[in-house]
Amino acid sequence: MTSTNARRPDQPALTRRAALLLGSAGIVGVAAACSDGSDGPDIPFVGDDTSTDGAQPSEEISWPVTAPGDPAAAAVAVSAALIASSPAAVVVGPDAADEVLTEAGEAAVAAGVPCFVDSPDLGGELERLGVERVRLFPATTAGSSETTSETSSGSASSSASGESAWSEAVSALEQVDSLPEVERDDTRRVVVTTPDEAAFGAAVATVRAVLGAGEGTTVVQASDPREDEAVEALRAERETSLVAVGDSDTLTGDALAGAATMAAAAQTLPTGGILPLGGERRMIALYGHPGVAGLGLLGEQDLDTSIERVKGLVGDYASIDDSQFMPAFEVIVTIADSAAGEDGNYSTEGDPQMYRPWVDAAKEAGVYVLLDLQPGYTDFVTQAKIYEELLAEPHVGLALDPEWRLEPGQRHMEQIGHVEIEEVNETAAWLAELTRSKGLPQKVFMLHQFQLQMLRDRDQLRTDLPEIVTVIHADGHGTPDLKQGTWGAIKADLPDGVLLGWKNFIDEDKPTFTPQRTMTEVDPKPRFVSYQ
Repeated sequence: MTSTNARRPDQPALTRRAALLLGSAGIVGVAAACSDGSDGPDIPFVGDDTSTDGAQPSEEISWPVTAPGDPAAAAVAVSAALIASSPAAVVVGPDAADEVLTEAGEAAVAAGVPCFVDSPDLGGELERLGVERVRLFPATTAGSSETTSETSSGSASSSASGESAWSEAVSALEQVDSLPEVERDDTRRVVVTTPDEAAFGAAVATVRAVLGAGEGTTVVQASDPREDEAVEALRAERETSLVAVGDSDTLTGDALAGAATMAAAAQTLPTGGILPLGGERRMIALYGHPGVAGLGLLGEQDLDTSIERVKGLVGDYASIDDSQFMPAFEVIVTIADSAAGEDGNYSTEGDPQMYRPWVDAAKEAGVYVLLDLQPGYTDFVTQAKIYEELLAEPHVGLALDPEWRLEPGQRHMEQIGHVEIEEVNETAAWLAELTRSKGLPQKVFMLHQFQLQMLRDRDQLRTDLPEIVTVIHADGHGTPDLKQGTWGAIKADLPDGVLLGWKNFIDEDKPTFTPQRTMTEVDPKPRFVSYQ
């Protein structure tokens, strides 16, 4: 669905298409009245008067524009971001039918004025804009605040008692039956994203009314402005701006703003897009450490053969499921150690440059990389920072394994470790800030868990960071019944927005799940599957 473009400061704001329609007799009458020295009727002169012009766009717009909230709040936010002033506005009742909202939006676009959903909070924006008159939908009799019976049926704007159902601020303004039409002649390209184009129709109409109603504006219905269709539209041509309209189930307030910034400016993944697990994307991974076969499949062969092997696994999954599968490596970069080591933390930290060839080759081959931490006595944030240079790559995420997080006096293999939620959230916030500051696409943030005690107070896990997508990876091994029991416990009470991962063990599982069983017997289908 399309519409037009935003004004540059050096361009005229708009041109009048049809400001006032008068019959020829009316025009003669006006001329005669003026020629005899009298003041004549109070009719504006079409060529010079600007009182009926549409809204004046702001000369400095901060892109991307985000308009969070419900339909009423989003419409006000769009107006506040895009418009400097407007002599008129279109206002629609809060519970108006879809066809009424559509009609109101079309009227606003034609008149080049903002469209609002009436609410008690609308008065401040109307005052800021300098609005003097409004066209109401459902329609009212001009000069009256009562809705007409033929247009108000089913709308909350009607009033059985005859009293105004419009807000006090709207009722105080002059109400008109029509507004003069204008057209924009600007050239800015704009992509508008919204979770529901119909529900947020007033805000979308305001964008079109102010920035134009031609083919320069594309509306994408998406719950996240980083979805592939929106990103493709933004990247299709240079100097394309974004307006993200309305809260969704997953993005509100500051999170929506962060997502919009990422959509507008972030690097894309080697395989395209910004969301590594967006839509129906899933990852199939080899787990382990380069050159160490005992730690997982990743170490059983060299780098080039590892890429071939994981792509072969992806092909197996793609042959039995319609999801979009991405190959991945989960590389253990800090290894739990039975010896304390020089630093006394019972964890051997690999040199970041040891993993650079794997990270670079993976990028070239379209393989995602997760750096896995087994920290011993060290906290996860401290170890993650060692690998900041690698994590600054667009295709590299982070995995935390609490099994190997020790308290003082504990030793590996004597008990299962755990991590407090405060440490997890601190690590998540650090990774999100790195992602944001480097202009990177969203990162996978994985948390391994096969016992509930491993990840304590999980209900307090931060899920408000748009820079990361969190995956709880159920990596228990054993018989199918044991694995399904672990899966059921891990997925219970999963925080909103958190995805699930599954691990297939080649030796320890009895038997190892095939791709077919993994995609058909594990419910819900895991978004990340690794092989150890």
